[in-house]
Amino acid sequence: MSFSYDTKKELSRVAVSENAVRYSELYAMLLLSKKFSEQSIVFKTENKYTFARFTELLQQLFGVQAQMSYPAEGPSGRNRNYSAIVSSEADCKRIFEYYGHDREVSLRVNRANIDDEECQRGFIRGAFLACGSVTDPEKGYHLEFSIPYRNLCRDICLIIREIPDCEVSVKMLSRLGAYIAYVKDSEQITDLLAYMGAGNCAMEIMGTKALKQVRNSANRLANSEIANLEKTAAASANQLKAIRILKETGRFNLLSDELKEVANLREEYPELSLRDIGERLSPKISRSGVNHRMEKLIRLSKEELP
Repeated sequence: MSFSYDTKKELSRVAVSENAVRYSELYAMLLLSKKFSEQSIVFKTENKYTFARFTELLQQLFGVQAQMSYPAEGPSGRNRNYSAIVSSEADCKRIFEYYGHDREVSLRVNRANIDDEECQRGFIRGAFLACGSVTDPEKGYHLEFSIPYRNLCRDICLIIREIPDCEVSVKMLSRLGAYIAYVKDSEQITDLLAYMGAGNCAMEIMGTKALKQVRNSANRLANSEIANLEKTAAASANQLKAIRILKETGRFNLLSDELKEVANLREEYPELSLRDIGERLSPKISRSGVNHRMEKLIRLSKEELP
């Protein structure tokens, strides 16, 4: 299953004792249903845990048993949706009017149904269960709500921005006939998930992000070490070439004892850094001192013979 699916599974299992909060959560799911009117209610989802949450709340709060249909079995089944349908006009009208709605077109959020912070939390959780998704943190950071109406999307964005002590910069765009409220900052996504009640999924995002940072640091360090080794190897090759030229032209024996000592160590240990060569000299000298002698060897090898 996907990370988004598991997030909804966790949210669907959040225990809620206060009826007002449960009404707010169901309200969001109804607003974001396939259809929510005085005549009918149709709720569809691919997540069986969201489906169970919706039908249970509907039964517990309004005593309404929805007509339920399930996805076709097997991978070849075209219908992947769980569907809950309330076709009784009396039940639909009772639910519709309970939430203070009197018309169907371009539904707006009736803020009277979200009268405190816990109700706000329940509402946002219900909205995510109905139309939300979140990207696997291994692939990126993106959380969104896909909402059918522009004004409804604006209302939900505003409610999210109003979350106390949780600054979520939710943005809005239009995509394929729907309106998308989305968040891309990883810290804001974890804050929002934790706020809704998906603490485990929020921790997974934080853990994955930390692991990514460790991997990136390790890769940068490895790349830096490789670059240093390549640089050392190239410098060593130039120094060995200079020493060979000096020996082939009979000038090596004319060198000072200090230059001969450095040259001999380079030939014996072509893989060593200048600092390590300096540690093997007697007396020891610094890296810059060894570099000065190596540069002198290279300069002498390039001088023309008299």
